[in-house]
Amino acid sequence: MVGPGLYTEIGKKTRDLLYKDYQTDHKFTLTTYSSNGVAVTATSTKKADLIFSEIHSQIKNKNMTVDVKANSESNIITTVTVNEIATPGLKTILSFAVPDQRSGKVELQYLHDYAGVNASVSLTANPVANLSAAFGTKALAVGAEISFDSATGNFTKYNAGLMFTHEDLIASLNMNNKGDNLTGAYYHKVSELTNTAVGAELTHSFSTNENTLTFGGQHTLDPLTVLKARINNSGKASVLIQHEWRPKSLVTISAEVDTKTIEKSSKVGIAVALKP
Repeated sequence: MVGPGLYTEIGKKTRDLLYKDYQTDHKFTLTTYSSNGVAVTATSTKKADLIFSEIHSQIKNKNMTVDVKANSESNIITTVTVNEIATPGLKTILSFAVPDQRSGKVELQYLHDYAGVNASVSLTANPVANLSAAFGTKALAVGAEISFDSATGNFTKYNAGLMFTHEDLIASLNMNNKGDNLTGAYYHKVSELTNTAVGAELTHSFSTNENTLTFGGQHTLDPLTVLKARINNSGKASVLIQHEWRPKSLVTISAEVDTKTIEKSSKVGIAVALKP
């Protein structure tokens, strides 16, 4: 990607470092492939005493991808993605869920060397329209996103962001929650050889006048094992170790503890993902 990407890319590197793969549930994922190239993924997640399951099948044919998901709540979600349907960089996405008749949505994504635009509208009598855009280059990008609900005539979302990238350093600033939250994020790649990186995120809420600071890092212990850790200013600490025990198959163990009440608050989660 040579351009700024989509608006969601602003601050994503830091968010992935601080939050991706951390979980305190038990999750098992199995992916298989049929002879005609259909990918089927079965997922089961245990949260407390509840178990949630999902089956996801994906079919690719040239520039079209069809995803069908069925979950334990009797919902079937279908997503059809067509890449470069009219011009390079343009992606069209149609999604809908059964039995929810109000879930239909059509989305357009366009990536350019100096812009990334995402627009979507729900397929209902009173649609909700979403528009986000980022402009600039891979080094410096500015963007915004808005959401308008035609049923109420109100803007339900308006956010803005700025991102600066320089070699192994990424800094971003986001204004979220209708201007109530200001978040500054920082990501620094310390070592390319060991994939060592550190990052921090500071969020200020204007309505409550509270600050939330989260700091974390990652380090590759060996070519197949990654260690991550994070802690925030409220005393919650998490650690994660992820091992690729065979190609594309991962075992992830993560733990979370509140340092103020260690004996009561410890939580441990495990995720196993198997791919052929």
